[in-house]
Amino acid sequence: QVQLVESGGGLVQPGGSLRLSCAASGFIFNFYDMSWYRQAPGKERELVATVNSAGVGANYTDSVKGRFTISRDNAKKIVYLQMDTLKPEDTAVYYCHAHFIFGYRNYWGQGTQVTVSS
Repeated sequence: QVQLVESGGGLVQPGGSLRLSCAASGFIFNFYDMSWYRQAPGKERELVATVNSAGVGANYTDSVKGRFTISRDNAKKIVYLQMDTLKPEDTAVYYCHAHFIFGYRNYWGQGTQVTVSS
């Protein structure tokens, strides 16, 4: 059974930090690029960051560059999103996503809420 289980969300003040984790099971983790998406109320889901299957390349949406860092541990089958200097506009549900590098198969996690507010 495929599972992507996110954790680490919560309430943080502006300027603070959070680290999200996504634990994967039920598929060959090393064959998947991993991404974090987010969806704010009333907005479309957007791609935040992607790390390739080997963990040596990453891409970020412009609004988080220099503040967020995506990484992965292929031995533990976990992908992380380190979020620093958080802003109120980062408030959203954050979703973990896996994309098979040899085809179109993909999986979603259930999401974790991040709220940035004073």
